[in-house]
Amino acid sequence: MAMYLPLGAGRYEATQHTQGPWDPGQQHLGPVTALLVHEIERTPGLPLAKLAVDVFAPVPVGEVTVRTEVIRDGKRVQCVAASLSAGGRELVRGTAWRIRHGQSPATPAADAPAPVPPRTPVHSSSWLAQGFGYGKAMDWRFVKGSASEAGPATAWGRVTVPLVEGEEITPMERLAVFADSGNGISSTLDFGSYLFVNVDLTISLFRAPVGEWICLDAATTIGPSGRGLTRSTIFDEIGEVGSATQTLFVAPRSTP
Repeated sequence: MAMYLPLGAGRYEATQHTQGPWDPGQQHLGPVTALLVHEIERTPGLPLAKLAVDVFAPVPVGEVTVRTEVIRDGKRVQCVAASLSAGGRELVRGTAWRIRHGQSPATPAADAPAPVPPRTPVHSSSWLAQGFGYGKAMDWRFVKGSASEAGPATAWGRVTVPLVEGEEITPMERLAVFADSGNGISSTLDFGSYLFVNVDLTISLFRAPVGEWICLDAATTIGPSGRGLTRSTIFDEIGEVGSATQTLFVAPRSTP
């Protein structure tokens, strides 16, 4: 089963593979971001260079609708907005900058971390082992740190199910699915005691990704006033492609 079942005219039914770790009835932002990219890529235009996603409310695991609009058109630079709604309410909005493909002198970029290593068992107490759909739909390979170890981490990820039923997933969609996992793999607080939910995701790329595997080299900093910031360098199997940032809402979990 795919993450989303198409219903026609920008409408999709989310499956269990989109479930996030905070609430089984709410989607992880990774699949949501990839679905925005899916609709943006269906809008004729230039290659995607930056995507800023803002979350206004949690996205339920259910029917959603995505609408796109070209805000600024042009032959060299375009801006496209994508809005995801459910039940008649806008829940997530993405703004994409697209830049024409041209020739430019490339500067050196970082090599990819160590090649994708053999699977490392995920510790039963980690956030990945909580039984949520998105975690089980991804193949996780840690190079540095682990799912049960607090602090900075480097991990490869590969989505193992289609994004949209009946359609081949694109490299950009693969990157978008995984880019929102930086705060999870580099968490500095106990998952069972604290919420550290991102209210946004910004992806900036200096070249297009290739291949199935995406790697995040991520670190999270928590401030003293209930906010945090995750910064991730993004790699494909060739090398560095860009970066991602997430602004976090941080709070103790509610007492039962």
